[in-house]
Amino acid sequence: MDWVEIRVHTTAEAEEAVSHLLLEAGADGTAVLDAAVLTKEWETPFGEWVELSKEDYPDEGVWISGYFSEKDFHPSIKEKLEKAVAELAVHGIDPGPAKITTRRVSEDSWAEAWKVYWKPIHVSSRLTVKPHWETYEPRSEEETVIELDPGMAFGTGSHPTTLLSLMLLEKHLRPGERVIDVGCGSGILSIAAARLGAEDVLALDLDPLAVESTRQNVRLNGLGDRIRVRRENLLQGVEEKADLVISNILAEIILRFTRDLSRVVKPGGCFISSGIIHQKEEDVVSAIREAGFQIVERMCEGDWVALAARS
Repeated sequence: MDWVEIRVHTTAEAEEAVSHLLLEAGADGTAVLDAAVLTKEWETPFGEWVELSKEDYPDEGVWISGYFSEKDFHPSIKEKLEKAVAELAVHGIDPGPAKITTRRVSEDSWAEAWKVYWKPIHVSSRLTVKPHWETYEPRSEEETVIELDPGMAFGTGSHPTTLLSLMLLEKHLRPGERVIDVGCGSGILSIAAARLGAEDVLALDLDPLAVESTRQNVRLNGLGDRIRVRRENLLQGVEEKADLVISNILAEIILRFTRDLSRVVKPGGCFISSGIIHQKEEDVVSAIREAGFQIVERMCEGDWVALAARS
C-alpha cells in the first residue's frame, strides 16, 4: 500500500499538539524528526556511535509527519491542518514555521527506516526501555527491561513527557497496587507499572491503533495476566477503583477527566499527570486541586511538566 505523508514543520513546544491534530485528521500514525537529536550522543549496547545526517532533519524545530492511506487522503485534509496548526498560537502554543508539505511514500520506506535511530534508553538504574529488535544485556539484577515495538509511532520512551512519567511512576507506585493508564498509546507506562510491581493494570485508549499497539506490547513482555487493555474515552466507562492513575497526554485532555478522579482513585491514592506544557501547568494544577488532590511532587524537562498528586 502507498501512503500520503503530511509533514508539518513546527516547534518542539507544539509537538504533542500537532501530533494530536494529525491523528484527529485521520492519520494512521505519526513520526517525529527533532533537530535536537543532532546534538545528542546515541550509544548502542556495543559502545558504537550512531551518526545522524543533518540532511534528514530540519535546521531547527521538528518535522512531524502523519501517514494517511492513499485511498483515505483528500487535499482538504491539508487545508484544514494548515488552519488548525496556525490557530495553536491562540492557545499559547508557538507553531513556529507551521509549514505543511505532502508527498507519497511506500509502506516499507517509513515503516522500517526510523528504527535505526531508536536505541535502549536508561530511564533510571531500575528501568530501561529497549526496542524489541535491539540486543541488550541488563547491567544488574535490579534492572527491569521493557521490550517495546511502538508500531506506527506511539511513544517509544524517548520523549521528555514519557521519561518524566516513568520517573514519577517509579517513585510513587507501591508493590501490589492497582493502576489505570489513561491514554496508553504504546502501553509503555502500563508495562512499566507491571514491571515495578503493580498487581493489576487497566490500560485505556480511545484510538483503536493504540489499543492494538498496547496489546501487542503486553504480549511481547509476557504480562497478559496483569494488564488489561480496553478501548475507552478517558475515564467515562470506568467503574472500578485504582490506587494510582497515570496519564501522559495533552493538558487540554487531562482537564476533561479530572472531575472523575475522586470517583476512580482510592482515598490516599495517587494521580500522575504528564504531557503538560509549562503554559498550561496552572490550569492543570487548579483542576487537580478542585478534584480534592494535593500536589506532592513536580518534575520538569525543558518546557514539559509532570505532576504527582495524592487525594
